[in-house]
Amino acid sequence: MPKMKTHSGAKKRFKVTAKGKVRGRHAMRSHILTKKNAKRRRRLAAPMMVDDADVPKVKKLLLK
Repeated sequence: MPKMKTHSGAKKRFKVTAKGKVRGRHAMRSHILTKKNAKRRRRLAAPMMVDDADVPKVKKLLLK
């Protein structure tokens, strides 16, 4: 049986921290930024932890 490959899209978007949490980016940050105020844009720019319900799915994609 061949080895499982890491999902190329997931490895570019997510990072697993030392404690095993998954870090990703906020949504709503790619376009239509003019109507969002500066405080909201700054908040969205910061990395976020992936929701607990989605962590197993993301970790499965990041298998090495």
